[in-house]
Amino acid sequence: MLMNSHEYLDLVRSIEHEIRQSQYKAVLNVNREMILLYHGIGRIINAHKSWGNKFIENLAVDIKRSFPNIKGYSVRNLKYMAKFAATYEDDEFVQTVSAQIPWSHNTAILDKVKTPEQREWYIRKTAENSWSHSVLIHQIESCLYERQAAADKVSNPVLQSQFAMLCCH
Repeated sequence: MLMNSHEYLDLVRSIEHEIRQSQYKAVLNVNREMILLYHGIGRIINAHKSWGNKFIENLAVDIKRSFPNIKGYSVRNLKYMAKFAATYEDDEFVQTVSAQIPWSHNTAILDKVKTPEQREWYIRKTAENSWSHSVLIHQIESCLYERQAAADKVSNPVLQSQFAMLCCH
């Protein structure tokens, strides 16, 4: 059999596709586990807020001491974890929706999007369209949700009433 035959080349492409699919699934699983971990840490932080202002700072130092080569546990990120857990109390939502996008996307949505409906919409659209972080920021800052709601309001009275109560930014 010739190694440049169509059958062989199709086989190579098929295997390459399987490898890429497996790599993609592995990345999604790692991301999902990290998001769930961050949500759990955020819940722990929120449950111990009464320990005072230095709690998160001390926690960041102690985590860094235990895991010196791991990033992602700065004071700022621990505060995001607490905000994330407070914003998304529903475990199922975190597991099935929010875990579909990277942490940086989740934090951008937390910072820039105010209503639960808008946050969920941006999360779903990010996952559906594989938006990069910069594309997501652009879509939020250009009020894509509001523009989409305006486009849909003619045919959807529920969205029309919600749009009337929204303002961009």
